[in-house]
Amino acid sequence: MIKSKKTKAPKRKRYRLVTALLTVIAAVSAAIFLLPTVLTIANSFMSASEINANYGAIFATTEKGGKVFVSEKINLKFIPDMVSFSQYFTVLFKSPDYLLKFWNSVILVVPIVIFQLATASLAAYAFARLKGRLKEIIFFVYIIVMLMPYQVTLVPNYLVSDWLGILDTRLAIILPGIFTPFAVFILSKIMRRIPPALIEAAKLDGAGELQIFTYICMPLCKSALFSVAILVFIDYWNMVEQPLILLSDTNLYPLSVFLSRINTGEIGLAFAVATIYMIPALLLFLYGEDYLVEGIAYSGGIKG
Repeated sequence: MIKSKKTKAPKRKRYRLVTALLTVIAAVSAAIFLLPTVLTIANSFMSASEINANYGAIFATTEKGGKVFVSEKINLKFIPDMVSFSQYFTVLFKSPDYLLKFWNSVILVVPIVIFQLATASLAAYAFARLKGRLKEIIFFVYIIVMLMPYQVTLVPNYLVSDWLGILDTRLAIILPGIFTPFAVFILSKIMRRIPPALIEAAKLDGAGELQIFTYICMPLCKSALFSVAILVFIDYWNMVEQPLILLSDTNLYPLSVFLSRINTGEIGLAFAVATIYMIPALLLFLYGEDYLVEGIAYSGGIKG
């Protein structure tokens, strides 16, 4: 017994040392990944003159429009010399274009998230409940389509939108977004984990398919629905290719596209707009963090 205790002690120390080392590595990695976000938020509270003094050399251009070689180090500042809200005042009250593009993003993304969850839930329930060779073939096609990057299907989406007469309208982006296979694939795998005995018990009590879907499947998939909603929202909130290809009217562009077109004379506004643009995604993530972690880690399994 004495020898066993002596052998266990070094193992515990080694385990604690490895745990501490991994914790430090994770903390440093998290800090590095957060630096751009912290820098953006901090610089949004700087005055225009301070921002130009610190970063003006990066965005300077020659008379012919070319880039200027930066021969000196750039001063990255995380604490402004004087806190200023002038950038936010300009964005919110003096430049309506920014708010217009922000609401364009909301108008495009919110319907996609809501209707994609609705259609994906129904389709996933069908894939989970139905049996047969045809269902397996269709589900396999769903997986193949999901593995394709969006750039591959961009041209077919353009042609179909032109054929339907919805090109250069918001529907050209919303409709393809509603019927993407990602949410269907995730939710169908989750619904298959629902114990068959639970569904059979509901059938014995006289429940129909609609009641089983509404009162059994949906409540058990609550965490997964939140996870999918967050992932879909972030994906389409940051979209760039779809508006550039499917929309010709710049007034319909979302803020994600407009951010890259802010001219070099509005560096401070770019920081402020980027900070405002991050708020919805951050709020959604903070509100549904527990659901997101549970949905991903547990994959929608039924707790005992």
